[in-house]
Amino acid sequence: MYVCGITPYDTTHLGHARTFLIFDVIARLLEATGHPVRYVQNVTDIDESILQRATRDGADWRDLGKREERAFLADMKRLGWRRPDVIAHATRELPAMFELIRKLERRHAAYALPRGLYFPVAAHRRYGELSRLSPAAMKRILARQDDAALEDPGRRDARDFALWRVVDEGPTWPSPWGRGRPGWHVECSAMIRHHLGDQIDIHGGGTDLVYPHHENEIAQSETATGRRPFVGMWLHVAAMQLDGKKMSKSDGNMVFVGETLEVTEPPALRLYLLERHYRKPFDHDEALLDRARLRIKVLDAGFGRGPVGPIGRDRLTRGAVAALEDDLDVARAVRLIESSVSRVDAKTRASLRAVARIIGIA
Repeated sequence: MYVCGITPYDTTHLGHARTFLIFDVIARLLEATGHPVRYVQNVTDIDESILQRATRDGADWRDLGKREERAFLADMKRLGWRRPDVIAHATRELPAMFELIRKLERRHAAYALPRGLYFPVAAHRRYGELSRLSPAAMKRILARQDDAALEDPGRRDARDFALWRVVDEGPTWPSPWGRGRPGWHVECSAMIRHHLGDQIDIHGGGTDLVYPHHENEIAQSETATGRRPFVGMWLHVAAMQLDGKKMSKSDGNMVFVGETLEVTEPPALRLYLLERHYRKPFDHDEALLDRARLRIKVLDAGFGRGPVGPIGRDRLTRGAVAALEDDLDVARAVRLIESSVSRVDAKTRASLRAVARIIGIA
């Protein structure tokens, strides 16, 4: 499983936490039901967003990235996050990127321009299958990207994307194509191939990554390796909103995890963030968060003291696990646990507590 992680230039907000907690539960569920998981998450520690923020704040881009990554890891640790087996940093994976780009060159799927080396989307016959967007819609999205100003105007197709950029300022690295920086999309494809192989079972992130990031990952990975599908199952977590607008660093409309945990126990925040289905966006609602705090207190009283697990074969446990296995229906699993935990025998209660531990609410 590979999850697109943070670009560390600002503090972790609830939308970030929701995304990474979804994959936390997936990893826990798979492992609890007997499926070994190798979980890789990346840190995009070199990105135009970091450079722009560092310039704005008069900070060193390396110091900014390290500081925000430490803050993110501390926030997620407080939330009981199942830490990925590998946290891969883009700045440490350049050899893997070079290897992938060379494979694309050998397949005639890369062309050079004055401002970089580009992947031609025409090289991938199935380009667009994931996002299902029209070329016009794709171009509109690309025009809003942080790196739009760096694109070479001589591209064969406006959707062709950079594998390597030749840039005049900011941090650069030597490469076979001159000093520059890697394209955003090649970073994840190379890290996946390095740590997990040519094909993986699960890949995900936020819905904002479907296009262009994940669409471009598929195109370059399948073209380079000749193997498909690149990913068996895609999962995309819908945006969290504040007053009807997506929480985002660029807009500054964020509710931060660290501040919320000052007044909220981690299980209550997990319940609040996980109960809304991952494919549905939702507005931050303090009343629902207050209710989550009360519900956790009731759950704690219902469980009382006692052992955890093992996961049993009783009807209630099977129902709760089946809910989680049904496209991660956390709400149904929690309702079942809440309605039964205080009236079952000790063995079943221990089993239900094990399921609650998968969700992280007990």
